[in-house]
Amino acid sequence: MKFDLKAKDPLSNARAGKITTDHGTIETPIFMPVGTIATVKGVHQRELKNDINADVILGNTYHLYLRPKTEILKQAGGLHKFMNWDRNILTDSGGYQVYSLSANRKIKEEGVKFKSHIDGSSHWFTPENVMDIQREIGADIIMAFDECTPYPCDYNYAQRSMHMTHRWLERCIAQLKISPELYGYKQTLFPIVQGSTYKDLRKQSAEYIASVEAEGNAIGGLSVGEPDDEMYAMTEVVTDILPEDKPRYLMGVGTPLNLLENIALGVDMFDCVMPTRNARNGMLFTAHGTINIKNKKWHNDFSPIDEMDITWVDTEYSKAYLRHLFTVNELLGKQIATIHNLGFYLWLVREARKQIIAGTFRSWKDKMVKQMNKRL
Repeated sequence: MKFDLKAKDPLSNARAGKITTDHGTIETPIFMPVGTIATVKGVHQRELKNDINADVILGNTYHLYLRPKTEILKQAGGLHKFMNWDRNILTDSGGYQVYSLSANRKIKEEGVKFKSHIDGSSHWFTPENVMDIQREIGADIIMAFDECTPYPCDYNYAQRSMHMTHRWLERCIAQLKISPELYGYKQTLFPIVQGSTYKDLRKQSAEYIASVEAEGNAIGGLSVGEPDDEMYAMTEVVTDILPEDKPRYLMGVGTPLNLLENIALGVDMFDCVMPTRNARNGMLFTAHGTINIKNKKWHNDFSPIDEMDITWVDTEYSKAYLRHLFTVNELLGKQIATIHNLGFYLWLVREARKQIIAGTFRSWKDKMVKQMNKRL
C-alpha cells in the first residue's frame, strides 16, 4: 500500500491524500460504506460503483467468520470474488463485536471466548487466528485484533486493556510473517490506538502505535457513547502524534458533522452504519439539514428528494412518493433512502477534499456544520 499526501488545509489539520493498493486508488478523506456480511444493506454492488462511486467498502471478520464461513470465501477466491467487488475492501478484526457481546464473551490474555449471536455456539478469537481469518477473507486493508473498551471506562481497566491491545498487536504482526497471502495481491495491516477517553493513555498508545511503523493507523474505542467533544479531544491527541505520511482511520464514526470535525483534526478514513441504518428508518441527510421522510408534512410535497441531485434517486423521485413508500412499508423506499444517504456521505468527503486542495476547507466546513445541524 502506498499513501501520497497531496494537500493540507492552511487553517486546520485537514489533509487530502491518495491511497494506492492492488485493487486501485482511494482518494482521501474517504467514507467507507459498511458491508458487514458481504453486502451493503439494500444496495447492489453495481449501484455502489456506478451511482455512489465508493472507492472502498468495509467487511467484518466476526460476521464473515460465522456466515458464510471463511472456507466458503476461500473456495470462492476471497471476498472480492465472492461478492463481485473489484475495488478495495477493509475488514474490521472483530474487536468491536467482542465489545458489543459483553454478556456472551470472556476476555483473557490468550484471546476472547465468545458465543455466537446466531446460535449460541462457542468460538475462540486470538490475534493469531484473526489474522489467519483475514488472510482467508482477503481484504486489502486488515485490522489488528484489539479490545474496544466501553464508555465510561475505569482508568485502570482502560490502561490494562490498552497494554493488552499492544501485546496482541505484536502477536498479529508475528502471525502475518508466517501466514501467507492467498490470492495474489498484498494485504496491509493497520494497528489500532486505544486508551478510552484518557489523554495520557491515548498519548501513550499513539506513541507506541507510531513506533510500529505500520503503513496506516487506526483510532478505535471512540463513538461508543462518549460526548462528541470528548471524541474530538481524543482524536486531536492522537492525530498530533501519528505520522503525517500514513493514513489515519477513525473507526465507527459517524454523523456528517462528526466527519467534518474529524477531517479538520487530520483524519483520513471513516466508516459507520449510520447512513444506511438511518436510511432504513426514514432519516435522510442533506447539505441543508436532516429530513424525517415519515413526517406528514411531506405527504403532498412533490419536490425532488434533494435538489442537489447527488445521485439519480434524488431527482427521480419526490418526497411525497418516498414518504408513501415508507408509509406502506415498501422495500423500495429503504433502498432509495440508502442510495441517497450513501451518495451524500461520499459527496461530503469528496467536497471536503476539493476544499482542502483549494485552501478553503475551514470556512466551508464551518458553514456546512451550521447548515447540516438543522431538522427540515
